[in-house]
Amino acid sequence: MKTPFIIASLLVLFSFISCCRDASIQDKNLITKRIQYDVQIKNIEPDMDWWIQNIEGSNREQLVKNLMQQVASGKVKAYDFLTCKPFSNQDIKNMMRRTDSISLERTSPPYQMYDTVVVTELHLSEITRLRFLEEWYIDKSTLKFTKKVAGICPMLERRSDSGELRGYKPLFWVFFDDKYPAELQSK
Repeated sequence: MKTPFIIASLLVLFSFISCCRDASIQDKNLITKRIQYDVQIKNIEPDMDWWIQNIEGSNREQLVKNLMQQVASGKVKAYDFLTCKPFSNQDIKNMMRRTDSISLERTSPPYQMYDTVVVTELHLSEITRLRFLEEWYIDKSTLKFTKKVAGICPMLERRSDSGELRGYKPLFWVFFDDKYPAELQSK
């Protein structure tokens, strides 16, 4: 009866010691506390190998769909890209579906102006980049890198009316470490 308890206690103790040791090693080998960069997840160059700047189509779609569903349902908290303040559920709904009114001119005489409502839905296929916020560590003896993803930001492709790529629009941050929204909000 005592033997399983002793073995279980030793396992807990060893795992606690190894976690603490790993954490102190990571602290000593910290390269950067914060690095941010974009990753293209949909290759736009037809001449490149499929895996360069690309996640295979069904995997990419599933990743983006899962991220957006988790945020839309409120299971994962989304933060404003610039201020790192949390978004409300209504903010997220507004982001997913935008309503604008525009004035148009009739195509037949007397060519009067009229107003119309345009509803624009966010298409998941427009999310072709992800921005990462990471911590980087290195084992100096083996040069093995370890990266800890602290946050991720989906990026929307923005195109002109003629279809020319104008750039990328960040939607929101999702943080995986509570210290980041707090640390970034204070800046």
